[in-house]
Amino acid sequence: MSQRIVEAYVGEYASGKSEVAVNRALALAGAGRQVNLVDLDIVEPCYTLRPIKKELEATGVTVLAWETRDTVGLGEAGNIIKPECRWALYREGDVILDIGYGVEGAKTLNLLEGVENTPELQVFAVINAKRPMTSTLDEIVAYIKELGPVDGLINNTHLGDETTPDIVQEGARLVSQASKLLGIPVVATTADRTVAEQMGPQDCMGHPIRPLVRYMPRTFW
Repeated sequence: MSQRIVEAYVGEYASGKSEVAVNRALALAGAGRQVNLVDLDIVEPCYTLRPIKKELEATGVTVLAWETRDTVGLGEAGNIIKPECRWALYREGDVILDIGYGVEGAKTLNLLEGVENTPELQVFAVINAKRPMTSTLDEIVAYIKELGPVDGLINNTHLGDETTPDIVQEGARLVSQASKLLGIPVVATTADRTVAEQMGPQDCMGHPIRPLVRYMPRTFW
């Protein structure tokens, strides 16, 4: 895993894309890699990485995100792209991009300099099959087609604290069906660490399970 990793995480509202992106960055850093985590979510500014920025940086991850003190004069939300984020693809080390939700949010990726000249870039769509916009096979397929180029799918089906292994497995089956119709591979199933431990190393479709530590409930500001 020595090759540079550049991944962008997109998804519908409450898909868990930010949680997946944060945990991916931490996992890479834990493996001794140099990691840049970039907050590009300018669609939903009430949930940003700024409240946990210092906590994440203490693990060795470089976090490119606003701090509340930096947004004075930008409006209460401060929902404009931070200048250094535009040049994130030119930074040394791995780059994990947390993109805003929805089709409009996915367009934020186009604001980055060098996006067309970064061959390592992979776009992963995070899917929660328990959300209204992505709860059926037809909805998932239609949604992914609207996002633009997508390199992989991640099943992150959950119901918050009420999530069970059966709920996650239901999503795994649905996302696998969408994968076949779209011709896009399933990268992994992600789940809260407690649920993931009950499921084992693979979901019912044979895809690897990535345990998640939940950070985002603490990021509402």
